[in-house]
Amino acid sequence: MKQNIRHFIFGVLAVAFTAVSCDSFFDINTKDQATLEEIMGRSTAVRQYLAHLYSYIPQDENLRGNEGGTSLRSDEALHGKSQYETNWYKVRRGEYSSASATGVASGNYWKKFYEAINECTTFIDNLHYDKEDSEKLVACMEGEARFLRAYYYFCLFRHYGPVYLWMDSDYRPIASDQNIKGETMDRFTVDQNVTFIEKELDRAIDLLPANISDVIAASSNMGRATKGAAMALKARLLLYAASPLFNGQNGSSMYAGFTNSRGEQLFPAYDPAKWDKAAKAAKDIIDLEQYSLTQKGNPMTSIQDAADSYQNIWFENWGSNPEIIWGWWYRQWGEDYLGTIGAELAFSFPSGGKICRSGFSLITPSLKLVDAYPMAETGRYPVVGYSETNGMLDYSRPIVDETSGYKATGWDNSYQQLVDVKPSWATPFKAHNSTVGRDARFYSNFVPNGFWWPCERPMDGPALRFTCYNNLECTSPYSATEGCNRVGYTWRRLYKAGNQLKEATDYSSIRYVFPAFRLAEVYLSYAEACNEKQARDAEEAIFYIDKVRARSGLVGLKEAYPEIDFAGGGGTIGGISRTGQEWLRWMIRQEKLCEFAFEGSQRHYDAIRTMIAVKEYNVENWTLHLTADNYEDSWTRVNDDYIGGRSVFQNRDYLFPFGSAQLAEMTNFTQNPGW
Repeated sequence: MKQNIRHFIFGVLAVAFTAVSCDSFFDINTKDQATLEEIMGRSTAVRQYLAHLYSYIPQDENLRGNEGGTSLRSDEALHGKSQYETNWYKVRRGEYSSASATGVASGNYWKKFYEAINECTTFIDNLHYDKEDSEKLVACMEGEARFLRAYYYFCLFRHYGPVYLWMDSDYRPIASDQNIKGETMDRFTVDQNVTFIEKELDRAIDLLPANISDVIAASSNMGRATKGAAMALKARLLLYAASPLFNGQNGSSMYAGFTNSRGEQLFPAYDPAKWDKAAKAAKDIIDLEQYSLTQKGNPMTSIQDAADSYQNIWFENWGSNPEIIWGWWYRQWGEDYLGTIGAELAFSFPSGGKICRSGFSLITPSLKLVDAYPMAETGRYPVVGYSETNGMLDYSRPIVDETSGYKATGWDNSYQQLVDVKPSWATPFKAHNSTVGRDARFYSNFVPNGFWWPCERPMDGPALRFTCYNNLECTSPYSATEGCNRVGYTWRRLYKAGNQLKEATDYSSIRYVFPAFRLAEVYLSYAEACNEKQARDAEEAIFYIDKVRARSGLVGLKEAYPEIDFAGGGGTIGGISRTGQEWLRWMIRQEKLCEFAFEGSQRHYDAIRTMIAVKEYNVENWTLHLTADNYEDSWTRVNDDYIGGRSVFQNRDYLFPFGSAQLAEMTNFTQNPGW
């Protein structure tokens, strides 16, 4: 157990502090070798040690591996298949077990985050030696370490369910390097996990400043946690705690009688008051009046302004971005020459060399994701579900809301592209009706088959339309073996229009801030809790959903859906009847799916905590017909073009298995059901 959880602190201080980013708080370079008391007595070493604690933050931005690889597991993505297949492809196909979960790349986060928790605890327990920094700064650093410790516990909780806690009977953290015997360890309950993390966050909130500039120069300390960061994590934690997976609702039969070795019921009975707590935690952030949604111009009258407003979540500098509550610079992972955020661009963009250099087309959206985006004019979600074939959702048979203005078939023979292009070079073309008239986020996130690439001279040549089917004249022709686009849409959210990507340095020089917590999530979380809490408040929920929609140029829900009684009886759309609460619950999920596309692990853990994954993840690999030899036929939806096995999800998959290596040391530890 010790070798898996504990981490020798002097070795950390001597060799593990390595630079992981440029121009951020995470730059570290020290060769100190001394006693812990001597190290913690020097301001420079203390700050370097604290910076190292940040190095464990989950790599949610790495969409093909590590923590961010859960995007591949979810229903928002259908990654291309090639020689770059990762462990998450196997997880998606259900080809994993406790024996195969050997490290972070294969989904086993146990060792990484318990090492982090141990080091956070060591830092906190020895921070009193720091006499060179002001009391105010020392208090801030303690708050940061407590926040990070809580965050790492949360990362374990969202992935495995309830885990082991280093705490006493009063939920106080204890020294994590005690002599622990593996055979005596077992999991604590869901409620104990949530209570412990919440208490840690409350302590952090009391210690942390509203802005890091309140205690130290902000210019060289971007990325350090603040009061808002701790409040945002608390709000996310309590939303999870109120959700069906962790709150005895819907999943209660699955976990009924599931106990640890001490006979304690690990999952609780349903408690509706948990939704009230989740609502309050989110509203507390809103009431700070410290954050606001990014906005440029007038999104309600200009689709380009709406697109710019949404894109600026990533593109606007951290110091002037009012929406990001906390985030981090993209870190260099591995030795790939692309580096930084450029790796995600290259893995997303088309191959063939006509539009950009060395694209691999490995990160692509699912057809469900592109179907989700509202219609710009009516504000209605165009697809309200799918008919089933062989017991699975059939993306070729969408249930269309005819009132929305959406057409699943046919063509606009003279479509003028409006977002991130100029009509002088992006002239009208034949566009599939399903791509016409969509929400600004649709065009900010995707370049559909046949659309102009949003750059007038992508490779110092003329403007080009992105096309993908079985024809060598395509800008991204189909290939049976190479990394071609296998869905029909390119994900382009991280791409600034007009950016030429000709050389490796054009990719590696791109750096954005990853928005770990932002205000739009708080609004939608608050809306979800308002819709579910004991004194349900549909009006309040709609008010905050509409704020997010308005930033993308969409009318409010009541204007978009005058036939739906959101407060009570509901109504019928596309032949589907639901109550007002059910429709609002569905619309919140749709809105979050659109707003947070490929934004780390949001979609996957939302599908897990709400227990919709069994229904939503088990699908065939629906794509456009990219083996067709012409543009028109390529727009047929098929399920046999994709190379690779389909997504498989069973009830056991709601919680990830504890690895065999850990269980060999913790002989009485309770494995998750089904493993």
